[in-house]
Parts: sequence; C-alpha cells; structure tokens
Amino acid sequence: MDPRVAKCLLLSKVLAADGIMTENERAFLDGAMNRMGIADDQRRRILDLEGWDEAESALVHLSQDEKSEIVSQLVDAASADGRLSPLEMAMVKKISAALGVERA
Repeated sequence: MDPRVAKCLLLSKVLAADGIMTENERAFLDGAMNRMGIADDQRRRILDLEGWDEAESALVHLSQDEKSEIVSQLVDAASADGRLSPLEMAMVKKISAALGVERA
C-alpha cells in the first residue's frame, strides 16, 4: 500500500471514529490528500475506508520520527472541528500503539 494512502486512511479512521465527519474535519482530510497528491480513485477508497485495516502495517517500517509525525497529524485531525472527541482520541491511542509510538 502506498504510504501516502495509508496515512490518509489513518486520518479518515480517526475522523470517522465518533461516527460523524464534520465539514471542518472533511476539509482537514481534503487538505491532507491535496498536499500528498492523492489521485481521485484513491480518494474514494480513503473516504470509503477501504483498506484501513491494513494502513498501520503499511507504515510500521517508517522511522520513529516519521511515525511520531503521523501521530501528531492524527491529533491535529481529531481536533479539526474544535473539540476532542473521546472516541477520536481513543482511536489515536490505538493507532499510536499499533505504530509503536508512545504518547505523553
């Protein structure tokens, strides 16, 4: 799996964790996909969460710094709508653990 797609899938996973993706959260995800140059067909897969269960394993080979940066982006995503949903933060913690990144 393309690491860029995997990163966006993790963002989607966090944003959808509470069952609601707000307009601000969708804008955050769209901005991330734009910055990463995600193609339209891949965007549809990301929005449908297709392959999200494989996303963490696609990124385990990254350096600790790269994985820490991803977790930081996940926290930013979780607060994109101005509030930190407990379900979204729980997903961030779960993904952090899967990537082997300890959160303070």
